[in-house]
Amino acid sequence: MPRVLRVDPADPELDLIREAADALRHGSLVAFPTETVYGLGACGLREDHVLRLFEAKGRPPTHPLILHVASLAEAERLAGPLSGAGARLAAALWPGPLTLVLPRAPQVPRAVTAGLDTMAVRVPAHPIALALALALGEPIAAPSANAHTGVSPTTAEHVLRSLGPAVDLVLDGGATSKGIESSVVDVTGARPVLLRPGSASVARLRELAPDLEIRAASSVSDTASRPSPGMAERHYAPRARVQVVAPADLAASFAGASGEGRRVAVCAWSDAARSWAAARTSGPDDCIYMLSSSPEAYGASLYAVLHDVDARGYDELVIEAVPDGEPWLAVRDRLRRAAAEA
Repeated sequence: MPRVLRVDPADPELDLIREAADALRHGSLVAFPTETVYGLGACGLREDHVLRLFEAKGRPPTHPLILHVASLAEAERLAGPLSGAGARLAAALWPGPLTLVLPRAPQVPRAVTAGLDTMAVRVPAHPIALALALALGEPIAAPSANAHTGVSPTTAEHVLRSLGPAVDLVLDGGATSKGIESSVVDVTGARPVLLRPGSASVARLRELAPDLEIRAASSVSDTASRPSPGMAERHYAPRARVQVVAPADLAASFAGASGEGRRVAVCAWSDAARSWAAARTSGPDDCIYMLSSSPEAYGASLYAVLHDVDARGYDELVIEAVPDGEPWLAVRDRLRRAAAEA
């Protein structure tokens, strides 16, 4: 199993950060927290290092990686000066949970970009991620630190459970705060395009880029390259079968699945579901997760629930569908992909 170094996010110990940066320079894979989820990092400008990420995750080469840098200035040294919507988004939301798709810099390996002429870049807001990028002095290529199509990790324990010895070093900074990946916006065309909804709200993105186009519901097969991570039809999925049902069907769906002899958990958010859960005569194996009616708080808890369902060995998870509307877009995207058939 990998070494685990406990790092205080409020005051990252520089000796530990330097140790992790040295490990990256020598070709090791280092898991580290961002404000969204834990990433699995390698030196982003060294193709042999990057290829280890794909092997460790079982990730198809058609899925690009995000380059994490320490500042807007470093991003512009890599990509050139930003302009238009890209400049406005970066100035307002970096550091933060926003990834920009930009023209590929010549020094960025094709393995990072899935062979495309674009690259994905962000400045994370987490102090450990920023300190690590600064200590390394070059971009960190980092997908989420989990097996391909699995649930993204929001704790170091999730990383260890998903990837185990495939990781060389883990920086344990506690649970992440956002819990949903970064929003990905392509700014290489005539108008900005949201490719993956995430922790940067659509409302905030529209304030900064009023002509934003949303293509977030799209999926791409594993045989085709895509400009953004998170576009596979099945993604963010636990081992348990996921069923997303309308609020009115929650009780019947739970009863039906339980009656077939499967171990079934429920994830819900509404007042009606809370009343149903309170009125039930609980069985010894019941597990009902009640999440927030706030999309931000719901998203922050979702992956922890999915990991817990698998850790407890449930066969099926019945999830109450969340509301329509753009505030819930990122959560709906994750639930749809988690419920897709393998």
